[in-house]
Amino acid sequence: MASPGAAGSIRLDKLLWYLRFARSRSLAQAIVAAGHIRLDGRRVTRSSCAVHVGQTLVLPVGERIEVIRLLSLPTRRGPASEAQACYRKLDADTPAAATPAISDDGNTVLANRSGSPIE
Repeated sequence: MASPGAAGSIRLDKLLWYLRFARSRSLAQAIVAAGHIRLDGRRVTRSSCAVHVGQTLVLPVGERIEVIRLLSLPTRRGPASEAQACYRKLDADTPAAATPAISDDGNTVLANRSGSPIE
C-alpha cells in the first residue's frame, strides 16, 4: 500500500484520526457521516473522500468550530506535536471573534468598514 504522501491524498476519516481530531477511525467515520465536516466549503458525508494538501477543513472540536488548512499530509498517527505541524488554524486571528456583538448594556454593536462600532 502506498504512503499518503506518495499518492498526494488521504482519506478524510484517516486524516481526522491521524491529526487527533477523532479518538478512533470509526468515530471519525461517524463524524463525517453525520455531515459535520466541510471540505473547501462543501459538506462532506463520505469518509472515503480524498483530502489534499492546501485544502481547508471546517470541523467541530468540543464546543467550538475549528477552521484549518492542511500544510502537509501525515504519514502516521504520531504525537500531538507531529499532528499539529501538519495544519494551521485559520480562525484564531479573526478580528471579528475578538469584537463583541453585544455591548455590556445589552445593545447590539455593529462595526462599519473602518472597524469602529456603530450603536
